[in-house]
Amino acid sequence: MFGGLALFGIAPSTRLRPSPFYFSTVDEGVKSFTTYNHMLMPTSYGNAEEEYWRLIHGVAMWDVAVERQIQITGPDAARLTQVLCPRRMDKCKVGQGKYVALCNHNGTLINDPIVLKMDEQRFWLSIADSNILFWARAIAHERKFNVSVVEADVSPLAVQGPKSDDVVAEIFGDWVRDLRYFWFRETEIEGIPVTVARSGWSKQGGFELYLQDGTKGAQLWDLVKEAGKRWDIGPGNPNPTERVESGLLSWGGDTDDQTNPFEVGLEPYVDLDVDDDVIGVPALRRIKAEGPKRHLLGVMLDGEEQVDPSFHWLTVFKEGLPVGHMTNVTWSYRLERTIGFGLMQRTETEAGDRVTVQAYGDLFDAKLVELPFI
Repeated sequence: MFGGLALFGIAPSTRLRPSPFYFSTVDEGVKSFTTYNHMLMPTSYGNAEEEYWRLIHGVAMWDVAVERQIQITGPDAARLTQVLCPRRMDKCKVGQGKYVALCNHNGTLINDPIVLKMDEQRFWLSIADSNILFWARAIAHERKFNVSVVEADVSPLAVQGPKSDDVVAEIFGDWVRDLRYFWFRETEIEGIPVTVARSGWSKQGGFELYLQDGTKGAQLWDLVKEAGKRWDIGPGNPNPTERVESGLLSWGGDTDDQTNPFEVGLEPYVDLDVDDDVIGVPALRRIKAEGPKRHLLGVMLDGEEQVDPSFHWLTVFKEGLPVGHMTNVTWSYRLERTIGFGLMQRTETEAGDRVTVQAYGDLFDAKLVELPFI
């Protein structure tokens, strides 16, 4: 069966796309996948703790091609990008990226992409797991903007960890060390067109190499693997433990269809002084004035019992009454505790509160803390 998919119990389908790095991850011994933007993303190579410490102390390479790039080009590209983004984009320079809280007309968070300004008439929205291609095309048509909106042939390969600078500099040169966070440069290596960005879904430092030719995935993977041998590079994935410890939001996992940016720590990435025609801004101004109903805190369970992740949010109680939900659950190797995020009622909870968490029919004692954990 196709590329070993039978090993994972996954039926091949043209609706479920492998990434350009898929065969390389199979060769590396990938053990499990999840789906994200109708693609397969590796989630484990068989040793979660080893993969965690590699990220914390060394360097890892991740297939994150699932972070699709919605490309907006044309004379009205800058106008459409601004209308989609409740953040000042007029000061964004070519070669710069900005983290954006994309909202619908009600101020509900529908994605949290990095927006990269490739040139004055070309932007990429590096999206989380929701169909922003349809959204952007619909808004462009409605506003009669002169643009083209496509999903580009662009697939990120992440190099993350404290030794990532050394590995990426080995490939491209020492100029990468001077890249500021979310800034990038288009280049090529051995005929492979890539955009090198200082970014990634961890707080351990790193880069994302945006492959711009999907036929060269294995070639780029091998090149990075070879360059990283001196630093004991190995495969990994967006690490669930490190991202929770670091307070990094997962859109769609830590948010629901009522969540606004102010509830989940994204207020620094919202500019309410943009024009009224920016989608969601009138609603966001109202929400800001009224005050958001929920806020995001950390939840740290007592003791050393490990609680398994759940398909559902877990109810959190304070003095016997429900006050919110634990949106994710993971074991922290550094804190030696089960931890997660709590999307809590703002008026009823604060850091320091004692709570209980209901999971798998049991109640676990816990404490609310400020984020990040580490």
